Amino acid sequence: MPGKLQPDILKKSVLDFTGALRDDLLVGGGIGEDAALIKVPEGILVAASDPVTGASKNAGSLLVHINANDLACKGADPAWLVVTLIVPDKMGVPFIKEIMQEIHEACKKLNIAIAGGHTELTEKYNSPVISGTMLGITRYELSAKKIRRGDLILATGHAGLEGMSILANDREDLLTKIFNDDEIKIIKSWGNNFSVVEPARILRGYSRYMHDPTEGGISGALYEVQQGADLGIEIYDMPVSDFTLRAARELNFNYMNLISSGMLIAVIEPEKISEAQEKLRAAGIPSKIIGKFTGGEKISFSTHEELWKILAM
Repeated sequence: MPGKLQPDILKKSVLDFTGALRDDLLVGGGIGEDAALIKVPEGILVAASDPVTGASKNAGSLLVHINANDLACKGADPAWLVVTLIVPDKMGVPFIKEIMQEIHEACKKLNIAIAGGHTELTEKYNSPVISGTMLGITRYELSAKKIRRGDLILATGHAGLEGMSILANDREDLLTKIFNDDEIKIIKSWGNNFSVVEPARILRGYSRYMHDPTEGGISGALYEVQQGADLGIEIYDMPVSDFTLRAARELNFNYMNLISSGMLIAVIEPEKISEAQEKLRAAGIPSKIIGKFTGGEKISFSTHEELWKILAM
């Protein structure tokens, strides 16, 4: 099945191969871990790498945000981006320039330098390969292994917002029977809300762990967190737009498994949750407590991604 590897396959085919053992690697590859933590003289170097695979419009901006989000979830300020572009020859240099302009503008807004990368035209692919590696420094050591029974799960953003934005921009034809023009414009505007850098910066001093639900949606993210913490989860409620619920009914998909960059989940001790939410409110960022960790059995969360099915309609 295309898409991100399922966790059981990932463990056997990727995560068992770790190279040399080094004491300076504090957190390496793992289920639910967005980025690596590497001890350096200045503190902890955070490194993350992600491609853009589902979107065609605004792919450059999205590349910056999904990689910056992974660093922010580790408590880091994103600082340096390395970009790899492998572009079909038929799309040419104009496409490369367009993508790089988007990356440049998004990086300027987040104070990120484009540190280098690789760019080429090829006759081997029909679609571009757009990938980035983001680096930054943190003093926090956030990890799913630090989660404890009774910790609360706080969420900002809403489920499926990235997937809905991609549909509105790339498959508007699917949404015109469900929404009017003004509603589709609103959904398209969600593409301006993919960054979780600001809420993560606010929450990093309160959190044991943070994660942004990307491919597989909030369901996939909760599965990863549950596995990383080795605890069960009790779910209270889920922030989701009425637009997303309407689309899910009409197009027959599960919004819990729709790609959700722009949403952030943070695991916080109960004693710190009120202060953390007040800090978010002061910054104009809505949040909701969606669940807590328990000593019970793990929930059987689905990890598949619904976007591919919808785009194929």
